[in-house]
Amino acid sequence: MQNTENLIFDLGGLILTLDMPRAERHFTDLGVKDYNALFRSGNVSSFFKEYEVGGITDAEFLEALRNLSGLPLTDKQLISAWNAMLGHFPEERIMLLNRLKNQYRLFLFSNTNALHLITFRKIYADAFNGKVFDDHFEKAYYSHLLQMRKPDRESYERIISENKLDPSKTVFIDDSVLNIEGAEAAGLKGIHIRPGMSVLDIDL
Repeated sequence: MQNTENLIFDLGGLILTLDMPRAERHFTDLGVKDYNALFRSGNVSSFFKEYEVGGITDAEFLEALRNLSGLPLTDKQLISAWNAMLGHFPEERIMLLNRLKNQYRLFLFSNTNALHLITFRKIYADAFNGKVFDDHFEKAYYSHLLQMRKPDRESYERIISENKLDPSKTVFIDDSVLNIEGAEAAGLKGIHIRPGMSVLDIDL
């Protein structure tokens, strides 16, 4: 890509596969009714976003999740079901990151949470001989640690500022059009990975 020096990647659905039907099955098997009404984007309770920006603890999140389910579920059951949406790291996507690291400054920006972070780091380490996922990037930004989330313009501006990035030479890659719009509002160039596409389909 001409005049591009920096790439910022999304994680879920882009590098890490997601399996939302598996999460639904886990919660349904636990007895949760109306999963879609409770958990689908646009319907989720505010505590999900609070957890994504580090506004509540793991214990508070699990208690809120338990109350939402209306069932006396254990922390272990809830954590297992919550993490069921996390898939795997396709090797060809990791190979792409390895190649791009020689050409660009690479960053990651993911809306995620503490329980997911622990789990997908372990998924990666187990699959790639104990290697550290974050090592693919100059810096990996996770919303609950940054205490800011996409698509808020200020979150991108923080990353730009901290790393002294030129927005006009920085590309943000995500599968959410809202997140792309937020990035472009901060001056970044955006690439939207549409349904049916993968990160391997773009010209990098």
